[in-house]
Amino acid sequence: MEFLVLITAALLSAAGTFIAMRAGERLGLVQAPGGRRRHTRPLSRLGGLGLFAGFFLTGLGLYLFGPRPADQNLHLPLLGVLAGAACAALAGLADDRFELKAAPQFAAQALTAVVAILTDVFIGEVTLPFFGPWRIPLVIAYPLTLFWVMGMLNTVNWLDGLDGLAAGVGAIAAVFFALHSQKLGQPEVALYSLALAGACLGFLVFNFHPARVFLGSAGAMTLGFALAALSIIAPARVMTALLVLLIPIADVAFLIVDRWRRGRSPLQGDRAHLHFRLADLGASQRQIVLGYWAMCGLYGAAALLIESRELKLAAFIAIAVIVLGLLLALRPKTAV
Repeated sequence: MEFLVLITAALLSAAGTFIAMRAGERLGLVQAPGGRRRHTRPLSRLGGLGLFAGFFLTGLGLYLFGPRPADQNLHLPLLGVLAGAACAALAGLADDRFELKAAPQFAAQALTAVVAILTDVFIGEVTLPFFGPWRIPLVIAYPLTLFWVMGMLNTVNWLDGLDGLAAGVGAIAAVFFALHSQKLGQPEVALYSLALAGACLGFLVFNFHPARVFLGSAGAMTLGFALAALSIIAPARVMTALLVLLIPIADVAFLIVDRWRRGRSPLQGDRAHLHFRLADLGASQRQIVLGYWAMCGLYGAAALLIESRELKLAAFIAIAVIVLGLLLALRPKTAV
């Protein structure tokens, strides 16, 4: 069943990406050469619709015809994952078409987070090192979920700077989410994470360097929301997400603080992201992307294999310090 879900999502995503690629070219929704990216010809920005199609259609099939989770309380959240992904894709498509300013983009991101909350996808309990489980009051849980979802949306969007980077990292994270669900005795929930992994792999057929299509806002928002939501609906998976995605999360947090410190808008695009700095130092796109994939896989394995909550926290802190040290060492001396 797991292999069937993975392959189905990959095939649907690959077919959808090809169609979206051609549609973007015909409609003129393309990314022209220049700017932060280093492509040499106009490429469609609609490729992420293929990723959305692969994940959504496979997930919908699972919801309607697949095995039902033993926990009845998961039925509504799983529907919320699909509904939120659809809202995220539509909001991203609007940005791909009209190039929305920051305010409507944030409003759209907040709306997807509200969809999650209304379908019981929210961070209602955390397991604290040394203290154990803590049920979070709703007055804290809802804003925390809003922050987590919007943070993940922007992390994936900012990560999408090199061919295959965001989709590859997303696939790795989704695979570890699936393994974590299996470990917790939730094989039915694991299938949705495998559907996301398959959708990312199908998209990568056209997006790995040299890319023939870009993820676009529709794809980045779909992937960001799916990762955020799937990390919430199983216990202890938020820490797994934090470890697997530690490099891009740390990069985003560092850049926001650094831009504020320099008196610049945190939303201003530039080549100060870690993957761009590595490229400017002479590393090839493939080297950087494969390096990111390897590190995310290593951190995901640590999250899966380390049983102790205290050791997981120690690993998270140690890795975060190393990543922040690297970011400081590679920080541009002047504004980029």
